[in-house]
Amino acid sequence: MTQTARREQIIPPAAQVLYDNYHFAPATRVGDMIWVSGQVGIDDAMRTGVGMTAQARLAFESLKRILETAGAELSDVVELITFHTDLRGDMAEFSKVKDAFFPDRYPSWSAVGVTQLAQPDFLVEVRAVAVAGSGRA
Repeated sequence: MTQTARREQIIPPAAQVLYDNYHFAPATRVGDMIWVSGQVGIDDAMRTGVGMTAQARLAFESLKRILETAGAELSDVVELITFHTDLRGDMAEFSKVKDAFFPDRYPSWSAVGVTQLAQPDFLVEVRAVAVAGSGRA
């Protein structure tokens, strides 16, 4: 059996410091597959959004930017996994934001209720798997 070298690309390249120091990449691309780590509701200044709508919007905007850096777009997302600290209470509000970012071509989606996320003020975390170019088909 021959061994194939895995060609892995850390996205974005500037995230090498996260990879080295904290042992994770915001996203990893192997071939056309892209795995995006959990995105939370923080802005570029690392301030947490106030409320579910703001946090969900910031998380999806971050997901979109990372996918674009990886050579993909939201329509290429094939799987979405979301983690919620108040799954039942926030689902309607969260779904409105999600549907604005995914108005059609819905990905597979699992929503998971959790007791806590990385910071006490985080309400939601969004991670995704995409296949670059599949949304254009």
